[in-house]
Parts: sequence; C-alpha cells; structure tokens
Amino acid sequence: MRGHVRVQVRLSALVAAVVAWLATAAGVAGQLPGSTGSCEARAAETRGAGEGGPPTGRPATDLHCISLFSTARAGDAQGLVELGRVPSPFGVTVTPTGHHVRELTAHIEGLPPPSALGPYTVYMAWATPLELAPVVPLGPVANGEHGLGRVAFNKFLVLVSAEASADAETREGPLVLRGRSPSALMEAHDLLALAPSATRRAADRAPARWDAPPGYPGIPMLPGVMDLEPRARPASLESATNLPTWENLPEAAERQIVDLPGGGTLDLEATVVRREIGGRRLAMLAFNGQHPGPLIRVPEKSTIFVNFTNRTPYPTAVHWHGIRLENRFDGVPGLTQDPVEPGESFQYRIYFRDAGVYWYHPHHREDVQQELGLYGNLLVDPASADYYGPANREEVLMIDDILFDENGLVDFGEESANYMLMGRFGNRALVNGEPVYALNVDRGEVVRFHLTNASNTRTFNLSFVDLERGGIPDPDQRVADPDVEDPHRLPMKVVASDVGRFEREAWARSVVLAPAERYVIDVRFDRPGTHALVNHVQGINHRQGVFRAEFWTLGTVRVASQAAVHDHGAAFETLREHADVIADIDRYRTRFDAEPDHELVMTLETEDLPLAIERSMAYDWVYFNPVEWTGTMPRMNWASTGREIRWVLREASTGRVNEEIEWNFTVGDVVKIRVVNDRGAFHAMQHPLHIHGQRFLVLSRDGIPNPNLVWKDTVLLPAASTTDILLELSNPGRWMIHCHIAEHLESGMKMVMNVADAPP
Repeated sequence: MRGHVRVQVRLSALVAAVVAWLATAAGVAGQLPGSTGSCEARAAETRGAGEGGPPTGRPATDLHCISLFSTARAGDAQGLVELGRVPSPFGVTVTPTGHHVRELTAHIEGLPPPSALGPYTVYMAWATPLELAPVVPLGPVANGEHGLGRVAFNKFLVLVSAEASADAETREGPLVLRGRSPSALMEAHDLLALAPSATRRAADRAPARWDAPPGYPGIPMLPGVMDLEPRARPASLESATNLPTWENLPEAAERQIVDLPGGGTLDLEATVVRREIGGRRLAMLAFNGQHPGPLIRVPEKSTIFVNFTNRTPYPTAVHWHGIRLENRFDGVPGLTQDPVEPGESFQYRIYFRDAGVYWYHPHHREDVQQELGLYGNLLVDPASADYYGPANREEVLMIDDILFDENGLVDFGEESANYMLMGRFGNRALVNGEPVYALNVDRGEVVRFHLTNASNTRTFNLSFVDLERGGIPDPDQRVADPDVEDPHRLPMKVVASDVGRFEREAWARSVVLAPAERYVIDVRFDRPGTHALVNHVQGINHRQGVFRAEFWTLGTVRVASQAAVHDHGAAFETLREHADVIADIDRYRTRFDAEPDHELVMTLETEDLPLAIERSMAYDWVYFNPVEWTGTMPRMNWASTGREIRWVLREASTGRVNEEIEWNFTVGDVVKIRVVNDRGAFHAMQHPLHIHGQRFLVLSRDGIPNPNLVWKDTVLLPAASTTDILLELSNPGRWMIHCHIAEHLESGMKMVMNVADAPP
C-alpha cells in the first residue's frame, strides 16, 4: 500500500481524539445521557475504512443525516433528518449562489401528544442558520416520517417545537427536539497555530527551491505549513527548452472557426506562443497559434482527417474527448498510440457519430500542457434541422482558470505533477482564452451557449445576473427552492449535455460544470441593459471552519434596446420532450433496477505527508463539502506530489486498484456500474469520472432515480456520494476510465477496460 498505513497509524490517535471532541462539542452523539443518535444507528456500511483514510473509517451517512435529540420536555423522543438529493440536470443541486439544496425528510419516534406539554395542538419543524435568523417553518411533524421540503443553508439547525396551531409562522412554543447539520461540525483550526514546523531535512528538499505560490485572499496560512514545498523540481515552459526571448515568440491569436466537410483535412500544430494576461508576460502553448485552438465545426456522421505536428518541447498527443471514434485514434500515449515526440507528426481519422459539443486536448502531462493552453472545441452540427429549438445565435464557450503569481504562471513539478491533493486551482478565469468575455445582442434574442469546462480542477456554478435589477444579489442567500423565481438571475433552458439532448428540456438558474463536462443551454435576453456571466460558489475557509462565498465575473452580455429581427420568445418558453431520445433509452430501462455488475470505490492513499498537513486534514476530515469549489488551501495543496499522493479507483469485489483492474466486455454489452466516492478517504472530494470511447446514462445518485436522462461521457461524483451508471459498450478497443482532474489522473487515478468486437 505504498506505506500509507504508516501515515494512518501515526494519525489514528489524533484523528480519534479530534473527531470525538468535535462530536461531543457539536452534539453528534451524547447530547443527553444515554442518547446514541439515530443517524449512527442507521449508518450504512463504511467503505474504504483504513484505506487512505483514518483507520476507524466513517459512514457516508454522517454527511447526509442530522440526529435529533430531545430536550427535557420531550423525554425519550428522538429522530433524524435525512438530507436527500434534489434531482437536477447536474451532478449536484445548488442555488445560483452556490448553496447546496437538500431535501429534508424527518423520522421521529417517542413524542408525547402536544397537549401533554400545555395548550398546544401540533409539533412544528423549523430550520435556521446557527445565528438563529431567519427561522424558517418546515411544516407540522409527528411520530413517523414527514417530508420537510428543501433547505439551502450552509450551516443550520433543525428544531421541533410544540405550537398552538399548524399555521404558526414564528416559533413560540417549547423546544422538544433539535439537531445540527453535518457542516456545523466544522470548527476553527486555532489549535494548529502551534503545529510543528514543516521544515524538511536538506536531503528531503528538491534540488531547486520553489517560489511560494500565492495565498488565498483573506485566509492566512497556518504557521506549521509556511515552510512546505514540493519534493520535486520546479519546471516552467521556459526551463523546458532554450526558448527565444519572449518578444521573439509568435503572439497567440484568437480562436478561428474551421468548417470542415466530410472527408476534409485539417493541419494542426502544437506550438509555443507568447501572451500577455493581467500585465504578465507568459510563454504558453497553442494549437495553430490560437487560444483556444481552432473551433472545428463538422456535420454529424462525417469523417475528417487531422494531420497533427508537435512543435513543443514535450511529448504529446491529441485526445478527442467524447467522440466515439476508432480506438487507435483516441490519443492516449502508451495505450492507443506512441507519444508524438517533439518534431514528429501523427494523422488522426475522426468519425463523428453523435451531434453535440466536444473538445480536444493532450493526454500526456495534461496538468501542464492543458493548463498552458492546448485545448479546443469541436461542434458537430446535427443532421436534423429541428434537433435544437430556434435560436438567434450560437456561442461556443470554453471556461478555464489559470494560476498566476506576481511574476507569471506558477511553476509545475518537473518529474511529478504537484497540487495532487486537491488539484491545481487557478486564480484567474478565462473564457475562450480571454480574461473578459463580451457579447452584444438585441433585445429578445435567444442565445444558445455551448459550454465546456477546460480547467484542470475547478467546478463552476455559472449563471447570468441581470445587473439592471438591483445589481449583484445577496451572496449569503439562505433558503432556496429551484422553482422559486429569482429576479436577479435569467432563466436558462438546459437542452443537452455531453453526448446529446436530454429526454426533456428543463429550466435552471445556474449550470454546474465540472472539468471536461459540456452543457448546451438557451438564454433569452428580453430586457435591455447589462447582464453578467458569473461563477458564484460557497467555498470553505478550513482554518476558521466557515463557508466563504466566492464570486467571479467572467464576462458581460450587453442587450440593446432595439428588438431582435426574429422573435423566438414563444419557442423559448416551451420545454420540448424528445421522443427519439426517450425511444433510444427505452431499450435499456429493464436494466435500471438490476443489481450493479461492477462497483468502483474512489479513494486516496497517502505516504509520508508532512505532519502539518496530517494535522490540518485531521480537522478538515470532520466535514467535506460535496464539491470543493475553491482552492482555499493553496500551500499544502501545492506541496503534494506523486511521492505522497496516490488517488485510487478500487474494484470493490477484488481489491484491485487503478491499472490492476481487469474489465473485459464485448460490443453490445450493457453494464451497470456503481461508483462510490469514499467518505472515509484521507481527503474526500468530488471527481469528474470520464469514460473514453463509449456513452453512459446516470441512473441514480444516492439512491434517488434520475428523472431526466441524457447520454454522458463525464459525470461529476460529489464527495461521499454513490452514483449508478449504465454503460453501453458500442465501440471495440482498449479504453481508459479516469478522473478528469488533471493532477488526480497524473497521480494514477485511471484504469483500462477491454471491449472486444462482437462475434460474427
């Protein structure tokens, strides 16, 4: 196990003490003498205990359940509140401000009649943040099971009181049950102020000293991590080869659209270019000198040829993400082809079986080459003119982030990627390679946005804010129902995802976009003025144990007062159902309720981490956000390399991990796979899982069936979640399955499946 057991043994006493202390202080168990807490009694089997996580393990239910404890007035009453998933088109359901939306269901037993406590007729449930304002009524409850609706607080309490009437809008009667959300277990890290120095022996240091990365604004680093640095050599594009001076490099150009007919050929070169972003002079990489690379537009069911030449200092290749193409052209060095060495060429033949938006990028040191700019989109025009509804224009947006310090790009690890623990979060957003996106439209235009997340790590929560209606909304919005109108945000119609259209179009106020995912959305700009494209999320300040809103403006859409020439308003207001998509999926519905054929566990193994990181993670381990939206721990993340970190796909039935796993299928097979994101991992976080060369359906998340299906090639798997997918095997060859956080892929989180041709 690469020595990770040593870390866990050393950590076990500390973790046990911290978790026990926090549990007692927060009321997870033992708030009243003899109380054990119902969530613990109902805990599901712990997966991965001792495998890269604290040796006691911990069930995922502790992040999805609130134990309710009684006051003296309620005697032996107790209960729990399940924090269930709210269905949505995305991997997680959040408000436009990034607050996770949860469906609350109460299970209560032992309550006496309300009248036994005084002049009361009913018990009422309430939700409130820890500062006790506002207090939101959730409805009447009694012994048994009761749905309480949806809540979107970051940290909150659930209270049950006896009241005179079910119409009560404020809590006035005696409190009988109370419990706190799992997120409320987070506490400040002040005890770590005295953490030991992270200073290493000289023999442990990398041969060259690193420049420290930029900190996260407003969050000071702990003293114990101030001396951390990666145990790898720092490397930049400038150090990889003898580049000419910056001024003599060719300047990067804006992306161009290349329309190719069936049988067409594109010459594609990867080269070194110069850019200036935010006043910093950067040497970067580009396809055909463009950032992003050329937008390749082709008809559905066509074949094109791409003559690729590598004129960078790195071995590389081109992976055609999401395309169900011939295996030998999939672009995975060491699996489907040899690396294309500097100065060498390779011809790809690409057949476009499915309409939609796709992208291309390297699959060799992806953490470096993709971050430096090697990526581009493919837009496959559908054969049917009615595939999408009418729109006035189409915009193809590649969303990315890039990591700067005061001098330029933060260095990469030379012999190993660093930032392996959480992945490399950038501190500047880019849309189509530019720091600011701008679009001008006429009033009433419907714009179809084809969105791709090209970042190494970051998951975005994108929305359009109407700046003419009061400006930026309250970033600390507390309670939300996705069906409630939000005057600040424009409604978006979700039309399609990775490999085609949804069964039914749906409304959303924000789009959650994980690395490598794509979504197609329609937006109608029906009011003149300025609208901001924003990323609005709720990160965590781990040191203080509190949530911290992060709000980025990625660009603006300016809407003129003159009306659009063609008014598609009526069509935009109509949510279409796609009978052909439903019929295509109907062939597989008999498999939806079957037991899984395979189960994968996503977890982490660590070895010889600095003690300061171990102690920090012992506190962070108490609560993991379903999505780690922000890079608020840059120093300890920056210092993690392949010497300390190994992200793992583990086959539950055999214990095999990563490339030891042996999956053999035949074209025509349909396989149900359960993927468990291990809550017990040393650091649990989301993973965007990508499967090459095939398509799959996301059947359910945390046991909740998906009511609106779409074919996918990448799925966002939140921390401590369980996702069932149905994989259609339609394409022979050896295909990779991996996490699409670039640094997790580099740390080993990948496997290969073999798909044989069907017998004649």
